[in-house]
Amino acid sequence: MNDTSTIDLQHRFRARFGTDGTVFRAPGRVNLIGEHTDYNEGFVLPAAIDLACRVVAAPRDDDRLVIHSESVGATFTARLGDAARSRQWSDYPLGVAWSLQRDGYALRGADLLIDSNVPIGAGLSSSAAIEVAVGYALLDVAGHAVDRKRLALACQFAENEFVGARCGIMDQYVSCHGAAGSAVLLDCRALTHRIVRLPDGVEMVICNTMVKHEISTGGYNTRRAECEEGVRKLAAALPDIRSLRDVTRDDLERHRDLLTPLIYRRCRHIVTENARVHRLAAALEARDRAAIGALMAESHRSMRDDFEISCPELDVMVDLATRDGNPHVLGARMTGGGFGGSAVVLVDEAHADALRQHLGPAYQAATGIAAEIRACHAADGAGRES
Repeated sequence: MNDTSTIDLQHRFRARFGTDGTVFRAPGRVNLIGEHTDYNEGFVLPAAIDLACRVVAAPRDDDRLVIHSESVGATFTARLGDAARSRQWSDYPLGVAWSLQRDGYALRGADLLIDSNVPIGAGLSSSAAIEVAVGYALLDVAGHAVDRKRLALACQFAENEFVGARCGIMDQYVSCHGAAGSAVLLDCRALTHRIVRLPDGVEMVICNTMVKHEISTGGYNTRRAECEEGVRKLAAALPDIRSLRDVTRDDLERHRDLLTPLIYRRCRHIVTENARVHRLAAALEARDRAAIGALMAESHRSMRDDFEISCPELDVMVDLATRDGNPHVLGARMTGGGFGGSAVVLVDEAHADALRQHLGPAYQAATGIAAEIRACHAADGAGRES
């Protein structure tokens, strides 16, 4: 975010609350590979992006949280410790405050103004950006040092237990730990990561199909339950497994008769996707363009056919991006929880504009929908802006 927009946000906060505030920022994310593997204690390879939620915050003298959303144009007031859900946008910031207090943090009342340019329902984790920005702000206002891993876990707990979406740790973790120009290879069981530098001269083009999904009530929770069923069934032959992360491809094929065809396909996606995460990290570091493209294509097919979280619009977008063997496109796949949202395309930076100009009209001609297509860059994780 540039200085002008930060100053403008501070002016809006002052006009609403009559005091000065501090600006905090947390990014959205794009996942390059490793879809639905996080809640299976597996591996993911996301990058924080330069679309972000910003929160302006100032302490209050009472125990109230006064939260204004610029996107919604509404204000919500609650007391610290209030656990009443509204099933609206306010559950995200209120749930974070509730979760931080459960984790032992003493918080102060605060005025909060929330502004985000991470599109909702696009598969870029607008919810995690809000959660992490609010959590960072509440901790800072209360005088606590920010432990990024602990913050990520508190935000995940808020989304799981307060909002009701059974997400894994990936979104909140990368929003806290992102690094400019890089992806984050995360072990979702150990909660350890290493930074994977993206190839120089390559840009991420995010293609929002404009097909929306409601992750907390849709197929996401169903897919998680199907994975858990797979673990229960496979444990009859593999008693030491804790999650699908512990299952090899040989294990799965040897014991597939324990599973229904549907549960077998769900498990096959997770098992093969975990392997692809490591292979893509190696390919990015080696600048192996052929391997990058092949792995992203394999991942998309697996999500489409085995995990069934793609949709016709996402399939069209990926096909348009990779059709005719465009030599400037390294690879493309859907990204995010699925059932709509975005595709990510890795493309040579010098040809990104041409790709965007091609994809927009071609996608609209094929679907009748005007997509949002933009270039994004890998960004740093959450922090103070002023």
